[in-house]
Amino acid sequence: MRRIVALLVPVVLAAVIPATSASAAPQPPSSVPGWSVTGGEIRWTAPAPLPASDAGVEFWEGDRFLGTARESANLRTFTLNARLENPAALQVRSAGRRLDVAEPSAASLGVPELPAQQPPAAVDPGEPGPYATTTGAYALDPITLPEYKAPIEMEAVVVAPEGASGKRPLVLFLHGRHATCYSRTTPNQVTLQWPCPAGLTSIPSHRGYLKAQQLLASQGYVTVSISANGINAQDAMTTDAGAQARSSLVRHHLAKWAEWSAGRGTPPAAVRPADMSKVLLVGHSRGGEGVNRAATDSLTPPPGDTGFSGPVRWNIRGDVLIGPTIFGHNPAPDVPSVTFLPGCDGDVSDLQGQMFLDQARGLGRGAALHSALYMVGANHNYFNSEWTPGQAEAPASDDFFPGQTPDPVCAPGTATRLTADQQQAAGATYVAASARLFLARDESVLPLLDGSGVRAPSAGPARVLSHAVGGDRKPFVVPDAATSVSGAARVCQQTARDPLVACGGSRSPHFVGFRYASSQPERLAVALTWSAAGQAAEIRPAEPVSLRGSRDLALRLAVPANTPATRFGVSVTDHSGQKRSLGTVSVTGLPGSERTSSQWAQEVRVPLPAGLGEISALELVPESASGSAWLIDAYGWDKGLVPVLPARIGRVDVATAAVDEGDSGTQTHNIVVTSAGNGTRVIRLFYNDAANKPATRLVTLKPGEHRVEVPVTFSGNTKWGSDTHHPVAVQALSNAVAGAAVGGLLVREDDPAPDVSVTPVAGSVTEGGTLKWTLTLSEAADTSVLFQAAPIAPAGAAELSTTDVDAGWFRNNSGEEVLPSRPLSSTQLYFFVYFPAGQTSLEVSVPTVTDSVAEEEEQVRLKFEGLRPAGVGFEVTGTVADAA
Repeated sequence: MRRIVALLVPVVLAAVIPATSASAAPQPPSSVPGWSVTGGEIRWTAPAPLPASDAGVEFWEGDRFLGTARESANLRTFTLNARLENPAALQVRSAGRRLDVAEPSAASLGVPELPAQQPPAAVDPGEPGPYATTTGAYALDPITLPEYKAPIEMEAVVVAPEGASGKRPLVLFLHGRHATCYSRTTPNQVTLQWPCPAGLTSIPSHRGYLKAQQLLASQGYVTVSISANGINAQDAMTTDAGAQARSSLVRHHLAKWAEWSAGRGTPPAAVRPADMSKVLLVGHSRGGEGVNRAATDSLTPPPGDTGFSGPVRWNIRGDVLIGPTIFGHNPAPDVPSVTFLPGCDGDVSDLQGQMFLDQARGLGRGAALHSALYMVGANHNYFNSEWTPGQAEAPASDDFFPGQTPDPVCAPGTATRLTADQQQAAGATYVAASARLFLARDESVLPLLDGSGVRAPSAGPARVLSHAVGGDRKPFVVPDAATSVSGAARVCQQTARDPLVACGGSRSPHFVGFRYASSQPERLAVALTWSAAGQAAEIRPAEPVSLRGSRDLALRLAVPANTPATRFGVSVTDHSGQKRSLGTVSVTGLPGSERTSSQWAQEVRVPLPAGLGEISALELVPESASGSAWLIDAYGWDKGLVPVLPARIGRVDVATAAVDEGDSGTQTHNIVVTSAGNGTRVIRLFYNDAANKPATRLVTLKPGEHRVEVPVTFSGNTKWGSDTHHPVAVQALSNAVAGAAVGGLLVREDDPAPDVSVTPVAGSVTEGGTLKWTLTLSEAADTSVLFQAAPIAPAGAAELSTTDVDAGWFRNNSGEEVLPSRPLSSTQLYFFVYFPAGQTSLEVSVPTVTDSVAEEEEQVRLKFEGLRPAGVGFEVTGTVADAA
């Protein structure tokens, strides 16, 4: 008998539903196959391993977010500890789409047409520059970060111009979340581990942007792409999905470059002097969220120990965010950005990166340009060549719904889908455009990024549509509670579930909700619905607005996917009450299916007449017989940019606190939300109230106020159970930026874990028999006890093979077939063993089969590792004799 020691297992905070113990008896799970609910443990096993996704695998109970599930190393089984009210409503989602049910067929939609090709811009940033390039790499001592057990690598590939004089602007790339290890000998074997175990090789995701690096280096930029495998393998159980760790990693690299460029220390041979006053960060997927956090942290340092505390000797001039996640809905408002939205993204399929624009409105000064590029036919993975089949060193795949019914928009070979080479050329071209704008301040490329409706020839056949907020724009209609409408319009809530107030429509990047939010009353748009041509919609802001100095009126208008060209007459009402017609605009629906997020607002403009004073209303008059559309916002627009000065607006962070459970009674602990900065800051809090119901609170912090407290109530007892998390989340609404958007209270289990003993029931059998062991806990636990078991090679004995065990049992627990016959320890076989809360005994079995092959005595050796409690395990050995 071996004592199991209770250790802390970090679990992603469940949004407004604390992960507490449930009833002792197993509960009936969803009717969808693969679910198991025992005690407080929820488990879903996929039919086959899933790719390591940037969006993550989320468990939902209907419309209630339970949390992000922890994946097994072989990416097939996902677990979460949470309280359930209706297990039959369980769902597995990722970026808003279901993973546990078959996707709808899209074949009946027909073949959508490509948008018309836009006219070429006056400049082409995708053309190579005058410099030859050189490529090298460096590997420094790894770093340690809070919440990460294994050290994080400091490795990078550098591509730099040859013969370029002086210090050159620096462009840093950060890849997203991908599998970390693969086998060179076993086909398609990838895992999410770090460091990679013996026999597996690390996947070089950081080498996937060499084409973009080479283009930039030829134009005179020094580029570096950094590795983040150590974070990818360990971020599943962090509250922010690794955003803070990625920020710290980026800043560690920038600190090294600042030292080397200042002549301090001995730089690696690959390094070239960099102008650290001109830094552009490029982040892909979770890397996008990571570089956004690095930009925030560089302007306003985070409180507490985040793994980096050195001086900031660099200036981040802009971010490029490629298919990014933004789980915290917390953009850096005063750092210019360009966000790529891949129209065929099968990973971050809700295109939540749109929030880097929409959620930036009203937070800061509004001078920073935030651009979105909707790339028709681009998927998530192919921007990185190491995630692209035929180019990658490790196994790779098309992320857009592999194995599903062919999609009319995104299936390879359709007119709307880009090839990998086309996508990578377009990606490199628009990264170069961003560098040219943000680092060289060359506004000749601005029309490619700001909604002016031109294309870059080097992007080839790619249709890349742009819109923007910020820059030299004056807000006119940004829907809020004071906006009034009449006619064929209504103000709608973008994330509401109630159809009477919701904006409706199909999947829209603009309507992606903050998953920790119970409601978001500030998220508004204007929905237009008409049943006859000429049914006008009038929208009035709270006060008349002057657009003096603006050339055009720019509107961001969305229509349903595949909608024919829809024309609107546009008029405004001036200060005297006179209606002034400005002309017409036309919006054609983007190519889309049930699987795409194509209800994206396109920017359209009409000229503003000279001498127009304050205007009090906007009128849109559709010319089609019927239809629907959504006005996201409207601005006065002028050509060019305005100066963007480094801004240190207020920053809000939710603290994460930990307390012991205690033996009895109810306790209340206050979670602190801190706010640095001056001025009046407006934030919204999300949490559970004393009755354990979702709650939200709007808070205005006045000058001199720097904290808010959120009470969390819990009860103690004397039984061992899992740690309990009570989440608290925050969104910045005005004059602030959120850093740690999610925190809360960890209630640590302080009772000793039970002992476990193993009794062989049938430790030795003849082939065809079933090996059995009884596992017994010394006392009942307050929550489920969980072990993971996997075979290891026995010492000094022949090992049981795949053809010696029941084929169905092996397939269900490995995702592999029994043939060819091979030792069990060479496969991905593993299974979980659960003690539901209150249960003290269970049986573990391995069914064997009879064959006609004469064999010596064989053994199976199972290693059990404690997941809850963690850190300590045990082994069992079974012996199988030949039937002859």
